[in-house]
Amino acid sequence: MKRILILEDEENLCSLYRQILTDEGYEVVVATDGDSALSILSQKPCDLAIVDIKLGHANGLDYMGEMLTLQRNMKIIVNSAYSVYKQDLRVWSADAYLLKSSNYDELVATVKNLLTPEETQKNDR
Repeated sequence: MKRILILEDEENLCSLYRQILTDEGYEVVVATDGDSALSILSQKPCDLAIVDIKLGHANGLDYMGEMLTLQRNMKIIVNSAYSVYKQDLRVWSADAYLLKSSNYDELVATVKNLLTPEETQKNDR
């Protein structure tokens, strides 16, 4: 089972994402701050992280480098309410950038795409 880390400080959104992705068959762990995310990653690997940018007084992008140092092959989706951060050079280390929306289909599709081996994707075409 693929394991997903959600780094998001809004508890309602954490619960919603956890439920949606659990229903899709993923194991989901949640961190509401960057230090907790790093602690989770140091204990057990994750296949993908969904990272919010605005984390109270912190910036999720500041933690991405450390997260990737702990888990070099982990995929990252930056998930933000603000499109302006697309210009930030730190975003380039992410595999996808999604704007928060009330339609979660794009998030689920992006997760599936990033966690599905290329061989399976080719066979589905």
